[in-house]
Amino acid sequence: MHVPDGFINAPVSVAAGVVAAGAVAVSLRGARRELDERIAPLAGLVAAFIFAVQMLNFPVAAGTSGHLLGGALAAILVGPYTGVLCVSVVLLMQGILFADGGLTALGVNISVMAVTTTVVGYAVFRGLVKALPKKRRSVTVSAFVAAALSVPGAALVFTLVYAIGGTTDVPLGRVLTAMVGVHVLIGLGEAAITAFTVGAVIAVRPDLVHGARGLRQKLQLRVGGELVDATPAPEPQLAPALSPSHRTRNVWLTGLAASLVLAGVVSFYASASPDGLEKVAADKGIDAKVEEHAAAGSPLADYGVEGITDGRLSGGLAGVIGVGATVVAGTGVFWAVRKRRTDGTEDTPAAVTSPGASA
Repeated sequence: MHVPDGFINAPVSVAAGVVAAGAVAVSLRGARRELDERIAPLAGLVAAFIFAVQMLNFPVAAGTSGHLLGGALAAILVGPYTGVLCVSVVLLMQGILFADGGLTALGVNISVMAVTTTVVGYAVFRGLVKALPKKRRSVTVSAFVAAALSVPGAALVFTLVYAIGGTTDVPLGRVLTAMVGVHVLIGLGEAAITAFTVGAVIAVRPDLVHGARGLRQKLQLRVGGELVDATPAPEPQLAPALSPSHRTRNVWLTGLAASLVLAGVVSFYASASPDGLEKVAADKGIDAKVEEHAAAGSPLADYGVEGITDGRLSGGLAGVIGVGATVVAGTGVFWAVRKRRTDGTEDTPAAVTSPGASA
């Protein structure tokens, strides 16, 4: 759903840029509370993973493809404020290095793809988690529904922006129907990816999933006719436990390896069909005034490396470079945010609990 230059007029693009800048500023402040000793090392990796999976366009219908937007996934894994920053870093890397998403439309893209998907996805997720039984399966089900709704939500916001500042005269009803319709289908793919990823992390490190914290039900005993909290017995250790930093490093290395494989190898087999916005734009004529990307001459434009004629090698190398650049940029941003915490105390690790446990 990357909006190119020329779809939205200059005044509305500037206004969207102001909104996006405000959202990023608020997120920078909010992320200081989210980036504890567990989340901070992984936030840059989440951004890199989203970059990698966004290269994997999947077919939906009628010659149309879709790809992960990632707002709901990021919000559930590392928190809503940090999630906005993760997707924003991805969009910035894509726009500057790969000429994907217009530079003058960067504010629109952040507002639609980062802010909207994160806010809608996390709001739906939190509502469902509170309503459903406090079990591991509830987290993955909530993640699925939240991600599925976040994508048509983003399509709806784009349609609103187009209604205010679109550069072509296309009936709004046609744009709305086409955008929401195709992105409902894309949302199902987003939901499957999000639920699978969240479920995989919960299976090995539930304490690393921001949205799954505090879901363990307390064991209660009836004493004198009243229910009182019982202190759970410590789990027996059959082998020396790894330190928290060592376990986090293992998760980080596994996630980075998966991102490199997805971007460097699996991306070659992604669908070549236009994504939802590209298809709607071509069919409805809202791309009549599209402009050439300012970074069209980039050596990595269109996710290929200039001078390498082999398509598989060119695309794979571009993907690997993108993952590396994103994890470095993201880690730098989140490290700086983490350093600016103003509480004056070291974070105390919260108790590691499994949302799958119940009395």
